[in-house]
Amino acid sequence: MNDRVTLGLRENWQQFSLLILVNAFVGAMVGLERVVVPLLAAQEFGIASKSAVLSFIATFGLVKAITNLLAGRLSDSVGRKRILVAGWIIAIPVPFVIIWAPSWRWIIFANVLLGINQGLTWSTTVVMKIDLVGSRLRGLAMGLNEFAGYLAVALSAFASGLIASHYGLRPQPFYLGIAFTAAGLALSTLFIRDTSAHMRLEATVSAAGFARLSMRDVFVRTSWRDPALSSASQAGLVNNLNDGLAWGLFPLFFAEAKLSIGAIGLLAAIYPATWGIVQLWTGALSDRIGRKGLIAGGMLLQGAALIAMVFFRGLVPWTITGVSLGVGTAMVYPTLLAAIADVANPAWRSSAVGIYRMWRDLGYAIGALLAGAVADAFGLRAAIALVGALTIASGLLVIVRMPETAPRR
Repeated sequence: MNDRVTLGLRENWQQFSLLILVNAFVGAMVGLERVVVPLLAAQEFGIASKSAVLSFIATFGLVKAITNLLAGRLSDSVGRKRILVAGWIIAIPVPFVIIWAPSWRWIIFANVLLGINQGLTWSTTVVMKIDLVGSRLRGLAMGLNEFAGYLAVALSAFASGLIASHYGLRPQPFYLGIAFTAAGLALSTLFIRDTSAHMRLEATVSAAGFARLSMRDVFVRTSWRDPALSSASQAGLVNNLNDGLAWGLFPLFFAEAKLSIGAIGLLAAIYPATWGIVQLWTGALSDRIGRKGLIAGGMLLQGAALIAMVFFRGLVPWTITGVSLGVGTAMVYPTLLAAIADVANPAWRSSAVGIYRMWRDLGYAIGALLAGAVADAFGLRAAIALVGALTIASGLLVIVRMPETAPRR
């Protein structure tokens, strides 16, 4: 490979492609849990409380959020590749802990490790792809990144559900996790190169220059002072709030309707599969038409799909609402990351991405706690409808407060 540092997707296609593959294995680790673990809670551990069932998602989201915050800053100080490899090393015990878990506490512990793994690996692959492509094709780069990750989530969820329907909930579905971890660690260690030099090159040619900020200043800007960064952060939080609901309650919601494990696995996979595939277009589309319209429209579509799921019942209606939810998420997910990269200076961009991803993944924890409490008090339908309403409110806030961030072509 050519060691000369250049910016651009075409110029760095080999490393970019390897990072796409690595992120697919990152997503596949999460996909293993989307069908099987909520059913494990109910069927093997006898947990009736929805709040208790969702505790593994709340733990995952909280740990991942904190790790995202640390990963962004650490990748600036010690290098991207080291953080990526460390994330995969931490993932090694996860499938074994779930396979051997004698109690629900073991599942919670596995999700602590999984949250650290996801925070370190997914955050780092995002930052490395932004480093490689420069400023022109950020939307496309993020679309490809999230396509790989969430299509892998869907395929892994479907595969684990299929295996579970034939062989049981444990241990066979989690043999996939052992393979995913081995592949991700090998690729990251042997073939991925650090991209910090690409970030420094972009900073030298950027009109904004190389402007370092303290972590406190970056946190304040990203969280509430800057209207673009803070609007993206709140939209990301609410987006993952409804994804946490989908992860934890959809399998239970479909099981209440007496669907088979295979059908539940199919429905659980349709939403992230649509999300993953459609991002191939929406990320690139945001480079051409701008970020704000896609973000606001996607949040409104997600909210409408969740509310429709409550009022329409059956495999076909739920397939349609799952596809709609996936399209709405695809409009939002890569576009939010591209918007963060539009506004943040290259010198503190990694930290801004980490802070944004902290807020976004806190949505898992908040969504799990909120949805679990509402489901226990008022039922699953009420929990889904409430999260749908919050998602619509988030889209309206984007319309009111967020400026357009895409560079003028």
